[in-house]
Amino acid sequence: MNKYLVIAACIVSSNAIAASNNTIRFQGEVADETCTVTINGNTALPVVLLPTVSKKDLASSGSTAGETPFTIAVSGCTGSTTTDTNINTIFVANNITSSNRVGNTGTATNVSLELIEPTGSKAALDVTGTKSNAGLVLKQNEKSATHDYAVRYYAEGQAEAGTVLGSVQYSISYN
Repeated sequence: MNKYLVIAACIVSSNAIAASNNTIRFQGEVADETCTVTINGNTALPVVLLPTVSKKDLASSGSTAGETPFTIAVSGCTGSTTTDTNINTIFVANNITSSNRVGNTGTATNVSLELIEPTGSKAALDVTGTKSNAGLVLKQNEKSATHDYAVRYYAEGQAEAGTVLGSVQYSISYN
């Protein structure tokens, strides 16, 4: 009798597993030609090192410190012979805060990372992957382009000392 109950329980639980949403979605693109992309001259596993800052610099929500520029460069691209080509850059943070910043996976508390345009308005860049960020422009008849961005510490509240770690994936595309 117990053997039948175990078998019946396995059948019921396997049906529950089979009925769950078990779809894996894959997405990609086939392009005519791809460019070589570098971050600060590195093609693989780039790291942008921010300076050490005092927690006093991040004492209240909305405070920023440690702005650090980084350069995204593309080369070997085939652009237009008649006009400039805008290149779309999409950032997706691996840990996104409720305020759409790069979440800290280190030990410091109340600190996130904010990607920004380093000049002018210092506008925050989208890190949710839902919008492309302007900046990279392949000039007419050119095969390479660069654009500077920046990252800085952002206080989500009164910061406490510790490490700050974060990462984003990026995608570069143009037509």
